[in-house]
Amino acid sequence: MEIIEASRKFIYRNARPLDLARWHYLFENGSKQPVIDALSSYQNPDGGFANALEPDCWNPNSLPIQTWVATRIIDEIELNDKQHPLITNLLNYLETTTAFNCHCWHGLNNISSNNEYPHAPWWSYDAEAGSGYNPTASLIGFILKYADKTSSIYNLGIRLLIEAYDYLKANTPLASMHETACFVELYDYLTAEPLNIIDLNEFKALCMQSMKALLTFETSLWDTTYSCKPSLFIKNKKSDFYPELAELCAYECKFIKQTQNVDGTWNVTWDWGEYPREWSISENWWKSDIIIKNIKFLKSMI
Repeated sequence: MEIIEASRKFIYRNARPLDLARWHYLFENGSKQPVIDALSSYQNPDGGFANALEPDCWNPNSLPIQTWVATRIIDEIELNDKQHPLITNLLNYLETTTAFNCHCWHGLNNISSNNEYPHAPWWSYDAEAGSGYNPTASLIGFILKYADKTSSIYNLGIRLLIEAYDYLKANTPLASMHETACFVELYDYLTAEPLNIIDLNEFKALCMQSMKALLTFETSLWDTTYSCKPSLFIKNKKSDFYPELAELCAYECKFIKQTQNVDGTWNVTWDWGEYPREWSISENWWKSDIIIKNIKFLKSMI
């Protein structure tokens, strides 16, 4: 496909080693080991992740959302060795970090040290901000999948799951697309390994209600604004949420094909408004990440 070849050339010319390794693994039958090696370089001695793994924040201190990004890549490459140091050290960070209020891990703007490093404005510290369930909901699912069932962090995951379920029931429809996406990821974890602790049918219905409230159905806005598209929630046709949103998913595939730039990228529809030199670097990193997400989505909808 011409669309893939154009993106491939951009990745080879511009991507970070991590994203080049992801490209190899996902689209060129590459090994997962280079992905593991590159991802490990973003992991700190405390087991958490940092160092602009998520390119909008250059804080070198371990952060829950940066650590959540690592969990998504671990799942992407299907690293199922629960004793792998990448995973055990990550779980240790989640259990021991002070960026946790006994109910939720801190979100984007709950970390004061963010202000000391280049970052997007939505990462700026706000002493009045609550943590919410971005990324906590998804991290709960990761814990329940990977932690030893006799461990203290697994028991913590069970408690947090019940709390998250109660929160979802009390606050649906959710106001945040990213918080909703984290609940969808939790749902996906739970359907893969059911625990019979919560009503998954109700959980699914609550997630769908929030998704429908947040999706940008005015598709003319997609190319110029930070829009909520179905690919944020639906990874492939096997998703339990796909049937109700199949038409919008098909449209997104057409949109992706129609809006690729000549250099193989897609527009980054946000910017920092400050730190112009650092943003120009992060913007380039985001282009590779968006390429991978778009090509993954196209292939998953075939």
